[in-house]
Amino acid sequence: MAQPLMPKATAVWLIDNTSLTFEQIGDFCGLHSLEVKGIADGDVAQGIKGLDPITTGQLPRDQIDAGQQDPTFKLTLIKPTHDVPQRKSRRGPRYTPLSRRQDRPDAIYWMVRNHPEVSDAQIAKLIGTTKPTIQSIRDRTHWNSANLQPVDPVTLGLSTQIELDEVVRKAAEKKARVEAQARKKAEKAGTLRPPEETLADSDTPPEPESAEAESARVDQAASTLIPAQPADPVDSAPEETIGAPPSSDQAAKKSDPKYDADSVFAGLNKLMDDAKKDET
Repeated sequence: MAQPLMPKATAVWLIDNTSLTFEQIGDFCGLHSLEVKGIADGDVAQGIKGLDPITTGQLPRDQIDAGQQDPTFKLTLIKPTHDVPQRKSRRGPRYTPLSRRQDRPDAIYWMVRNHPEVSDAQIAKLIGTTKPTIQSIRDRTHWNSANLQPVDPVTLGLSTQIELDEVVRKAAEKKARVEAQARKKAEKAGTLRPPEETLADSDTPPEPESAEAESARVDQAASTLIPAQPADPVDSAPEETIGAPPSSDQAAKKSDPKYDADSVFAGLNKLMDDAKKDET
């Protein structure tokens, strides 16, 4: 849609001299409704003198009257009688007037703080600055970083609200696309999960182990550490030893005499008596 020659100056005049809504003025001038509201509040386009679109032949009076009566009426720009060359978009950072260049660090700080997904190249093109300046503000190494205040670049007049919204939208779409590709790659690999799920699993405490599971785990550990004792052959197969002859060990156990206290002392007394007889 064609726009007037001086959109902000035209918007200033329409705000001061008509009762059109912000949406109508923004649609006619190619501005965002919030930007038009900022102009009405005095936060945007300070010091800009209004331009009458009627005297310049850009808007007829009857359309303004119809728009004031009907808020849904859209203003239409009069087709100029002479061809106006279209403004070509230039690459690289835009030109910033000398009176507003000292406001660029505040606008950069606002972009870095509120929209970290926007790349340095997009910020440089939107505000008209360089990548080293943006990096110094990110790292807090800028010479005036202690006095920086985050201010909207639209409020400072360094960009329009439509341009800002377009940059933020493109950055959000790129971020979502990169995250979707990383998630698809992780699912295809089958071994890795997104970092959000991994961090969520690490934050959750492990479930308490039940008493039966704990006792089973202790028994299993004890069985691995203590070797199993061989079973007694007499106890394991008693039916095999009933009719069999006694072994040599059992015969030795049976032939061994049983000693008691009286027999032991009697034996000692006999040895002492034998020793005295030998001496005499």
